[in-house]
Parts: sequence; structure tokens; C-alpha cells
Amino acid sequence: MSIALIASFLLLGACTGFAAGLLGLGGGMLLVPFITMLLTMHGFPPDDIVKMAISTSLATILFTSLSSVRAHARHGAVRWPIVRSLTPGIIIGTILGAHVASLLPGSLLAIGFGLFVGAMATQMFLHRPIRSARTLPGSAGMIGAGGAIGVLSALVGAGGGFLTVPFLTRSNVPIHQAVATSAACGFPIALAGTLGYILAGWERDLPAGAIGYIYLPALATIAVTSVLTAPLGARVAHATSVDRLRRLFALLLYVLAAYMMWHGLVGTFGGSA
Repeated sequence: MSIALIASFLLLGACTGFAAGLLGLGGGMLLVPFITMLLTMHGFPPDDIVKMAISTSLATILFTSLSSVRAHARHGAVRWPIVRSLTPGIIIGTILGAHVASLLPGSLLAIGFGLFVGAMATQMFLHRPIRSARTLPGSAGMIGAGGAIGVLSALVGAGGGFLTVPFLTRSNVPIHQAVATSAACGFPIALAGTLGYILAGWERDLPAGAIGYIYLPALATIAVTSVLTAPLGARVAHATSVDRLRRLFALLLYVLAAYMMWHGLVGTFGGSA
């Protein structure tokens, strides 16, 4: 791997960690498009690029979720019984999602990711409050909810907060507990997703440094810098108008969504992914 690519991954990790600390968001919406760009520029196998970006993004959550959960747990905000109820479905759904992603063309995954990020950007830009309308379901409902969260997280390389937090807040879980509990759910999502993508890509002829679809050099460099800059983002958040920054970040997400859509359409109609 070239020095330029290492430097790019280090910078990407720093920016992603800062954004996560500033806005309380997972890094997948940033990591997947930028990893896709970098791997494309360096001539990686076209149909594997998006799968490697998604799986590597998921793997970074193994590290970032641990530091986040420790911070939330110190304040007693994590609802561990909810985590235990969601985890079986999360594990099954995430492994299933990784397997499904491995079977799909990279171009289709890119288009799907672009649509997802566009929807998340719209939600962030409008920033409408979530209304509580029900209580948490029973065991079967929690397993089903965990399964849905796991499948979608595996398909887009995210830690599940985009689904877990709205699900919990609509079920009358206070927002700070919903965020903390979602962070705790990020670890089983990342663990199952990492294992699922390793197994799914085990027999693929991928570039040196890859284990399954996980690109280890990107994982190592991004994880180090993102963990270092996340606390800085959190400190800045307390001295800045986060609502204005949230809208600016949403505009960036629209650009990234457009890039992923373009990348996928070129792969579909132009012969590369």
C-alpha cells in the first residue's frame, strides 16, 4: 500500500472521528463513500470495492463503539436488558446481511447506499422530533427488530444507530438512554458484520492486506485516528451551534449520496463498479 493511500486513510479516520464526536453519528455514511473513492483511484477490483468499503467501515465500529459505550455506561445510560433482547436478532440479521451483500453486484450496493444516505441526509436536514407512540415489544418482536437492524446495517456499513435510536425513542425510551443503548448495540453489529464479511469474501482473490472483504490497512489507520479525534469533536460540539453544523453535514451527505449513485450507475451501464 502506498504512502499516499496510508495518509489518505489517516486523514479520513481523523475527519470521521471528529464528525462522530461532533454530531453523535456513526462513521459509515462518511467512510463508505470515501473508502470507495480511494480504492477506485488505486485500481482495486471494481466489483469488490463497495463490498470492501462497507465491510471495512463496519469493522472500524469494533473500536469506536467500545470507547463510546464506556462513556455512556459511566453515566448509567445504557439499558442492558434491551441490548440483550436485541442482540440475538442483530447477530443473525447482520451475518445474513453480509451474505446477501456478497451476492449482489457492487454497483447495486452503491446505488442502494446512495439512496440510504440521501434519506438520512433529508432526515438530518429537517431534524424532525420523533414522537413516542408505543412500548417495547415482547421477545419475538425484539428479535425481529434486531434482525432488521442487523440486515440493514450490514448492507450499508453502519452501526445501526439510524434505526436503533428511532425504534427505541418511538417505544418511549428516553433519548439519552436510546443513544447510549444504540451505541452498545453497535458492538455486536460490528462483530457479526466483520465475521460475516470475512467468511463471505474468504475465497475471493482480493488485494494483499485483505482478510475476506476487510481491508486491514484501512481498518488499522482509520481506527487509530478516529478514536483520537472523536473526543475533540465532542468538545467542539459544546461550544458550537450543532443545528447549523448538522445541516451543513447533511449537504455533504447529499454530495456523497450523489457520488455513490453515480458510481453504481457507471458500474451498471458503463461496465465497472
